[in-house]
Amino acid sequence: MTVVNAYAAQNAGATLAPFSIERREPGPSDVQIEILYCGVCHSDIHQVRDEWGGAIFPMVPGHEIVGRITAVGEAVTNFAIGELAGVGCFVDSCRVCPSCLANEEQYCDTGIVGTYNGRDKEGNPTYGGYSTRIVVDEKYTLHVSEKLPVEGVAPLLCAGITTYSPLKHWKIGKGHKVAVVGLGGLGHMAVKFAASFGAAVTVLSTSKSKEQDALNLGAHHFAVTSNPDTMKKLRGSFDFILSTISAPHDYNEYLSLLTLNGTMVVVGVPPQPSTVHAFSLIGKRRSLAGSMIGGIRETQEMLDYCAEHNIVSDVEVIKASEINLAYERMLKGDVRYRFVIDIASLR
Repeated sequence: MTVVNAYAAQNAGATLAPFSIERREPGPSDVQIEILYCGVCHSDIHQVRDEWGGAIFPMVPGHEIVGRITAVGEAVTNFAIGELAGVGCFVDSCRVCPSCLANEEQYCDTGIVGTYNGRDKEGNPTYGGYSTRIVVDEKYTLHVSEKLPVEGVAPLLCAGITTYSPLKHWKIGKGHKVAVVGLGGLGHMAVKFAASFGAAVTVLSTSKSKEQDALNLGAHHFAVTSNPDTMKKLRGSFDFILSTISAPHDYNEYLSLLTLNGTMVVVGVPPQPSTVHAFSLIGKRRSLAGSMIGGIRETQEMLDYCAEHNIVSDVEVIKASEINLAYERMLKGDVRYRFVIDIASLR
């Protein structure tokens, strides 16, 4: 075991502070990664506050990890020392259920092993990327291109794949009219991908101040959802809606914006259950669906696509010591559009 520096919360709601954790030595199929950057996801805040239940403390958050490989196990065939590599939201799964065999490990029948706030197969708690090093089985490790700025790549491991996966699953492309609800860490990536795929993209937001950003990111139109007249005007306008916000909102209102056979996919998680009226669905044979990250194969596909098309997240790089302030700013929506920790500040 090797002791490494990290930032951790000791209990629910506690501020994060310097902490030491132990990482295992690489096993035969493991790669050891010296972490360079780790994105800060809104789910990190939920987990640190134990808002979803089942939190394991002390907790080292972080599941948007990019670093360089410094050691590999004797059985590793797909990675080499010196390569850039990434780690996303999970580091293991059962590997034998239908979902895992279909390369959809995120839907593992027995549950994925989270990169943090999980337990590995030996029952040990997992610790995330707010740390200087991580050891991961090569099957759950991702290749990262040298072409892109690595700080901008880190959020692709969650925010990127969370939005890429549903757009690909529903085959969004040229000829589709897409609405993205919310322009935050997830929403800004949804705009980039949907526009890159050739769809006509409209951003739906409560913040008029984000209009120019939306257009700069690739959106073709922008609408302020707090204006009732605007929402009425947009009824029946979109083939596909991707809802990225975690704030409470009326699903019925957004479902009314779908065309015949349109689909709204939820990737943001509001704090309370949302009521959906049957008439919001049956009147135009509309669908309401959900999506969660992506499997390892699809995540690698997404990273390769981003390298080919020069797509990264818009980020603000911070020191590890600034993480608590970053959490406060995230809750106020004061980030364009993802915080990323420079892990060199932890060494």
